[in-house]
Amino acid sequence: MASSKNERERRLSQQSHRRHQGIGTKPPKVTNMKSTLFRIWSYMSGEKRLFKLVISVVVVSSILSLLGPLLLGFAVDNVISEPETTTLLQMVIVLLIVYVLYSITTWMQNYWMIGIAQNTVYRLRNHLFSHLQRLPLLFFQKRQHGELMSRLTNDIENVSKTLNSAVIQFTTSVLTITGTIAAMIWLSSLLTLLTLTIVPVMYIGMKWITKRTGRYFKEQQRNLGEMNGYVEEMFSGQQIITMYSQEKRVINEFAEKNEALRTSGYWAQTYSGFIPKLMNMLNNASFAIIVGAGGMLALNGMISLGVIVTFTTYSRQFTRPLNDLANQYNMILSAVAGAERVFQIIDEAEEEADENGAAGIKNINGDIRFQDVDFSYDDDQSTLKGLNFHVKSGETVALVGPTGAGKTTIISLLSRFYETDHGTVFIDGTDIKTITRESLRSQMGVVLQDSILFQTTIRENIRYGRLDATDFDVERAARSANAHDFIRKLPKGYDTVLDSDGKGISYGQRQLLSIARAMLADPALLILDEATSSIDTVTEMKIADGLETLMKGRTSFVIAHRLNTIRNADLILVLKSGEIIEKGTHKELVKQDGFYADLVHTQQSENKVSM
Repeated sequence: MASSKNERERRLSQQSHRRHQGIGTKPPKVTNMKSTLFRIWSYMSGEKRLFKLVISVVVVSSILSLLGPLLLGFAVDNVISEPETTTLLQMVIVLLIVYVLYSITTWMQNYWMIGIAQNTVYRLRNHLFSHLQRLPLLFFQKRQHGELMSRLTNDIENVSKTLNSAVIQFTTSVLTITGTIAAMIWLSSLLTLLTLTIVPVMYIGMKWITKRTGRYFKEQQRNLGEMNGYVEEMFSGQQIITMYSQEKRVINEFAEKNEALRTSGYWAQTYSGFIPKLMNMLNNASFAIIVGAGGMLALNGMISLGVIVTFTTYSRQFTRPLNDLANQYNMILSAVAGAERVFQIIDEAEEEADENGAAGIKNINGDIRFQDVDFSYDDDQSTLKGLNFHVKSGETVALVGPTGAGKTTIISLLSRFYETDHGTVFIDGTDIKTITRESLRSQMGVVLQDSILFQTTIRENIRYGRLDATDFDVERAARSANAHDFIRKLPKGYDTVLDSDGKGISYGQRQLLSIARAMLADPALLILDEATSSIDTVTEMKIADGLETLMKGRTSFVIAHRLNTIRNADLILVLKSGEIIEKGTHKELVKQDGFYADLVHTQQSENKVSM
């Protein structure tokens, strides 16, 4: 099956990445909250001046929020007790100005902070996506695509929500609490001391809650990423699931992952839900303390009625930001959990840099030589052993052998996805390590077993091989690949928009578009990786002409299990357990009556049975 073609090599590749690509076998250590917050702050470059202005406005709005209760207390003691219309009107105007200014400053800080948050998250998202493009292919082979999508979307969205609201609220809460306590002490230190008796209870309760919410929020993010990855994988393989009647098993596996997410989400929200309940209880207790103790102090002439009014307002103003702090702390925990997952990807080692002195090349003739090449994915088992072969410019070499023999690994070494353990790969007599990866790969064309097409027009899918190509060049490449006729019959021709992964046209038509794309790129080196293995015989014959045109004058590497597609190859390398056990042309190898001849006879027998 196509899905198991490289399974052994992928399994080995997941065991040893450190030595060949700089990727550790263990995930990077999770950064602590202080470090993570500092890293988020580093993405606010360009916004720091505006952020400081926001903090200044927050300070002003906090002062205004503290000024209101003081003015009310003053009004009770000095205006209402001796009512005068003019004084009362002046006090109302002053209060109105204070609360209007408070509303304006609150709106300004929220408006500016939204812009800061979105710009910061924009940079973070761009950095993550750009970094993903620079990671080695092995990185993607060991992770579910949906799980990576979750980090790029859900986790960054958590950071966005926290920056949008929690930063301002957290700062406001801290300033409000500090200012409120200072004002309360100034009015009555005794009543303040009685009011603050609820703080130890609040601290113990909050510590007990947040200790649990942090763990469950992290677990919730992890479970969400795993479920997204599983869903993406199942949607991609829906046809296989249906063909093998595995719907019940898939449903059960999804139910397990969904249950894990439900459980972690339930406990995260349950524990965080205790916070407002605790705050309401303590708020009511604080109010009762102020009314009871304040009334007794007022009767003894120690404080005025206005002080009690101010204290009742401040008590609400004191416990509310404490409640906000707790809720914001939960939001920050969730955002930090998401940010840590994002930074885990950003901390992954990028593909190794080119060697010092490596130079770009513009023209490759295509003379390839492997000299004493050894390679292994780990120290326990070699994948390629002492590989030696020479392919002259313009020749076609076919790689034949069982799964895990090392066919795809040879292509990966030629493309410099891996580096050799020992030996050298030469192109036109030059060690490929002295050639920059970008210039090397820019002269390589690939037609894979599974055609990769994008959700855009057929014209743009073909043009992906050379972005500066004209429409005439695109159509000429399509004609050469024998794709023009079927494209012309589509409702909008070359402007037909393909669905995701090229759905909407047949598999064979998708392969023809891949061939046209490679033709347009006009590569010096061509790689055909099982390009016709999943195509019926009739369609294969139609595609053969396109491949033959594509391979003319190019050095071509062909990986194929269907031996009838490589009969005309200039050189056939028969691989087994990482070694070349036979080499030669089709006729020469059949005459040797060895491993290759057995494969030919076996396939001929299977073809006769299937007819």
